[in-house]
Amino acid sequence: MASTTEAAPRGGARLHVQRFGTFLSNMVLPNIGAFIAWGLITALFIETGWITLIGDALGHQGGYGFVEKLGAWGSGADGTGIVGPMITYLLPLLIGYTGGRMMYNDNLRGGVVGAIATMGAITGASVPMFLGAMVMGPLGGWSMKKLDGLWAHKIRPGFEMLVNNFSAGIWGGFLAVVGFVIAGPFVQAFSNLASNVVDTLVSNNLLPLTSIFIEPAKILFLNNAINQGILTPLGTNEAASAGQSILFLLEANPGPGLGLLLAFALFGRGAAKSSAPGAILIQFVGGIHEIYFPYVLAKPKLVAAVILGGMAGVATNVAFGSGLRSPASPGSIIAVWAASPPSSLLGVTASVIVAAGVSFVVAAFLLKIDKTPDDGDLSAATAQMEAAKGKKSSVAGMLGGSSTGTTGPIHSIVFACDAGMGSSAMGASVLRKKVHGAGFGDVTVVNKAISNLTDDADLVVTHQDLTARAQPKTPSAAHVSVENFMASPRYDEIVDLLRQRNGGGSAQTAAATTSGGVDSSLLSRESIVLDAAGDKAAAISQAGELLVAAGAVDASYVRAMHERETSVSTYMGNLLAIPHGTNEAKPSIRRSAISFVRFPQGVDWNGKQVKFVIGIAGAGDDHLKLLGRIGEVFTDDAQVARLEAARTPDDVLAVLGSMQPA
Repeated sequence: MASTTEAAPRGGARLHVQRFGTFLSNMVLPNIGAFIAWGLITALFIETGWITLIGDALGHQGGYGFVEKLGAWGSGADGTGIVGPMITYLLPLLIGYTGGRMMYNDNLRGGVVGAIATMGAITGASVPMFLGAMVMGPLGGWSMKKLDGLWAHKIRPGFEMLVNNFSAGIWGGFLAVVGFVIAGPFVQAFSNLASNVVDTLVSNNLLPLTSIFIEPAKILFLNNAINQGILTPLGTNEAASAGQSILFLLEANPGPGLGLLLAFALFGRGAAKSSAPGAILIQFVGGIHEIYFPYVLAKPKLVAAVILGGMAGVATNVAFGSGLRSPASPGSIIAVWAASPPSSLLGVTASVIVAAGVSFVVAAFLLKIDKTPDDGDLSAATAQMEAAKGKKSSVAGMLGGSSTGTTGPIHSIVFACDAGMGSSAMGASVLRKKVHGAGFGDVTVVNKAISNLTDDADLVVTHQDLTARAQPKTPSAAHVSVENFMASPRYDEIVDLLRQRNGGGSAQTAAATTSGGVDSSLLSRESIVLDAAGDKAAAISQAGELLVAAGAVDASYVRAMHERETSVSTYMGNLLAIPHGTNEAKPSIRRSAISFVRFPQGVDWNGKQVKFVIGIAGAGDDHLKLLGRIGEVFTDDAQVARLEAARTPDDVLAVLGSMQPA
């Protein structure tokens, strides 16, 4: 987050290729762990794997039993074979599921239909269907979203599950047939054509020339389209038949970037020289190649160094006949070695060393003959890189030459949760009061669903169980994880961060807005229960049934409240829990409403004591005012005590109505 420079407007073919590449990578990258698992199983258990080689070296004469079964490529009733089924079924289905879910706004229905459609393409071809999964998965999710939109809010209560399940099943089955008849054969033909092109390049010793296109493409952020759209699917197909593929190393080899940064560390000047050692660690070990892009943009002629380094690395792999079993992502030397089969370990290592050596020599020569007084404006180059990328870089913060690591001021804070209508709204209210009370009235604090996050926030706050989901959505933002929404110590740390970044601030409390009573349409007396008893599941059900009785939600919303609790706890802190439905359950909400259930003896909420359970159904934003008021109540011990002592629903309404809205 080194720069607050806004991305320059972009257009043309490069923009569309970048967007397409990002779309493809969003399907593949979340499943890289599965690719790595397949690669490790392959490296260990196939006939030429590590276990067999080590056993032979120790004098073991065959008969590896379960090792032979695990490494077999076939599958059948006898249970043999895990390598083949993983690459044939598991990996494409994961990509198809991810693509379908992504196209349906992170909805599970889109993922399920995408996986069903992908299965048709898998069975309709004889090669691993990665390209088919990248087509059928998103098609399934997108088309299911459009179909659901045709009858949204038109289904009679009680028939939602019937319609949803059968519509997904019927449409998924239809797309599976389409995938089998059309997509599978078409993608197989395309794969065969692309493989023939690669074979021609290899047989004519022309494969190193691909670096002329790949290395500049990386700097222009076109690498995702090349890597995820072409190299990874083709490389996986080749690895399935040959046990390894050189294609996995055409873009991921860390050698060219390493050589460039070493040259700057030894022969550079100014900020470029001082920042290069840290960039080496991030690039070579961390695998984040974008860290060296500003160095090239600052001195464009250095693109020759990474091109020649890339060509030398590819040529070395061709000479050794080496490659990787699976993609190396990120492009770290650790990931590269982990994906290398035993027979290719020497060649792969040599390719990295040779690529780094050639890149270093060329870059050092160009830096030495350069007559400019310094190594260019690295900060400006970083801004140029971010403009090309279309967003701020999450790793380029150290390139401005500052050792303090400070970044620009914080203007926008987003509190995010799964559905964006309950815990995030209340957490945002509490945090907003602290932020504005510290004198930072110009800092916006809003709440959103994680699926609606965009990479334009300066700081994102989430429950600790949701941070990993929010980070890919907003990679340029700072992320803060909390557990207690009402009284988290992280809120004070955020205020301290604002003082460091923004300057100013004060200890004076911001002026309160006008007070107002609780809207009876949101929280009615009939929706308040003061003497409840039971466990967590019963508490969620009772809070939800009060919403159903109030006519605010359909009965299916109660099930969604339980589903939400299984993913992330709705415990807020200070004796409060606010169960609410999932993001997918919003169509079940007829109007906004809140229920209030008190448990005098307390409820065990995942190890935390809860006495107040507030059920939430938010159709729009009209419930947020009351949520802000509730947040203020539960940060005030005196008001919590009044709720514990309340004898009638009117006593509860009096406490909530006496608070200032957030």
